[in-house]
Amino acid sequence: MNRVVHPIEQESFRRLRARLDTSRFPPLTRAVVERVIHSAADLEYASDLVLDEVDLVRAHAALHSGAPVVVDVEMVAAGITRRATVCRLKDARSGPGMTRSAHAVRLAYEEVGTGALWVIGCAPTALEELLKLDADPALVIGLPVGFVGAAESKAALRESGLPAVSNVSEKGGSAVAAAALNALLYHPVSAEENQ
Repeated sequence: MNRVVHPIEQESFRRLRARLDTSRFPPLTRAVVERVIHSAADLEYASDLVLDEVDLVRAHAALHSGAPVVVDVEMVAAGITRRATVCRLKDARSGPGMTRSAHAVRLAYEEVGTGALWVIGCAPTALEELLKLDADPALVIGLPVGFVGAAESKAALRESGLPAVSNVSEKGGSAVAAAALNALLYHPVSAEENQ
């Protein structure tokens, strides 16, 4: 089923492209960059995001082959359209040395195992916990926001060598994390991926 794009969204992307030339990016990178910028009305994401087209191609194939999508908070889940997600925050408890968000990641990992796409848009501690697990993710969209631990957790993600979408600055959040995943959801599946 093809997605129907509202005229306001079409005009928004037209204006975005009039202000920023995204044609230099490969297809999936361009899709993620544009959708993230669109979600935040923040052109700086074009130079702040860190992502790799090869990682995105593999993640796109995994996503469209049914790999689970795990989110850190319900706000991220609410922003992801056309796909069920796993969020275990309601079941999680904080304790010595572990935040609720970190415990939720552990619970989700116990549920889905390896090969999932992880979308972290709120809690740096969720991203930090994911990096401790042997999750072998298809992709980690690590875009937590905040002044405490956000930039550091994203730097740790990049240093981990895992396939990832992150950004250098402290900014991020549920909307931009969901937008990055939606970019992969909305992008058409190529004939090569169907083979």
